[in-house]
Amino acid sequence: MTMLRREIALPVAFLIGLALFLFEHRLLALGLVGSFAASAALVALIVAVSVRVARHAEYLAHKVGDPYGTMILTLTAVLVEVVVLAIVMSSESAPTLVRDTIYSAVMIDINGIIGLAALVGGLRHGEQPYNDDSGRTYSVMILTAMSISMIIPEFVPRDNWHVYSIFTICAMVTLYALFLRMQVGPHSSFFRYSYSFAKQEGDGQAAKNHPPIAVSVATIGIGVAVIGFLAEVMSVFLSAGITAAGASLALVAVVVAAISAAPEVLTALRAALRDRMQAVINIALGASLSTVILTVPVMEALAIARGQPLIMAMTPLQTVMVAVTLVVAAINLNDGETNAIEGMTHFVLFATFVTLTLLGV
Repeated sequence: MTMLRREIALPVAFLIGLALFLFEHRLLALGLVGSFAASAALVALIVAVSVRVARHAEYLAHKVGDPYGTMILTLTAVLVEVVVLAIVMSSESAPTLVRDTIYSAVMIDINGIIGLAALVGGLRHGEQPYNDDSGRTYSVMILTAMSISMIIPEFVPRDNWHVYSIFTICAMVTLYALFLRMQVGPHSSFFRYSYSFAKQEGDGQAAKNHPPIAVSVATIGIGVAVIGFLAEVMSVFLSAGITAAGASLALVAVVVAAISAAPEVLTALRAALRDRMQAVINIALGASLSTVILTVPVMEALAIARGQPLIMAMTPLQTVMVAVTLVVAAINLNDGETNAIEGMTHFVLFATFVTLTLLGV
């Protein structure tokens, strides 16, 4: 019964989403207010369910340990993002939606998560250690993946985008397959950090209260299905609201990225407050890499299959923001310790991203 009470968010979210679906026409008839009120409610429901899904992914992560644990957390977040993005794309004709979503996700993951976690953790614990091999490995992989999939396409003729998309799919799959092999094999030590016995003892005590693996797996599956249903309903209201307000579709991309990142932010903050910066690095950079290297091939393959146009080349402003972010990350994550000053540099970049988004540039 205690376990059922903990997962009450899933059935409640489904029932509220069903009610919004049944009264869809009446709410749309209210115009802008009705559309945005329903959209806000659905975003809150999706985030609530995503938090529960991420919580169970975190339980599994504790059981299997790093680097497998981080893979479970990041892949779960990417799964949620792909499901929401694919559903929104089916109802929106926006060739830049995938590009803007991935860009927003990278800004939130690197600048938002690392910035906030390093700032809060640094103010509480001072310098927080981690394995600097992980930061360097993730950074170079993210730079390579984003260059291939989101910078070079600017120079590819539009008539040949299908050919380059197929190449990109193959390149991303090959890159991730090799990275995965190294992450769980010869270079698994890059993504771990040895903490004191006292902290390991505390982790062992906390793991005793975790539910069985089968329960966590089932909850993740049910949660993703509920998220898919809620995203389907949300896409209708969000599209109507943005059209009525005359706002940019880039806001949809930010919403999708924020939905998938919300659970990661909470998980990373908990880790930072427990002086577990290695977990923060693995979550933030691992999520960024997974978003680029997995979302790109999936969405490009869907676009080719559906015959939808897809623009992946970033705008000059997006390219500059990504370049500055990766340079700052490469400098900050090169010495095996983070502090509040480094966290603030990333958080200011995140605030810049938010401001530019609100300004519509």
